[in-house]
Amino acid sequence: MIEEIVLNYLNEVLDVQAYMQEPAQTNPPRQSFVVIQKTGSGIDNKIKRATFAIQSYGDTILEACELNEAVKEAMDNIITLSYISRCKLQTDYEYTKITTKYPRYQAVYEITYY
Repeated sequence: MIEEIVLNYLNEVLDVQAYMQEPAQTNPPRQSFVVIQKTGSGIDNKIKRATFAIQSYGDTILEACELNEAVKEAMDNIITLSYISRCKLQTDYEYTKITTKYPRYQAVYEITYY
């Protein structure tokens, strides 16, 4: 599964933990972490593609922004995996969670794989 590949890769290369869903936390303290979500997928001539939203959480907007930059650098290098042929950043932006005011950024990627 492409979700497991991306999750394991980010857990290997980032200094923070990556999850498939936001972990339960107590306030304070907040910790920095990453959440990945597959938001769509498709297949054309047996070549698969998936769209991922990768959310970077931090204690401050600056920490979330810095983690987002680390995520983008990591995702630029995911193509070194033999079954990933393309990884394109669609957009990234500040995306603070409204209900908790937890600072976060979100980067949206399209990954082509086989």
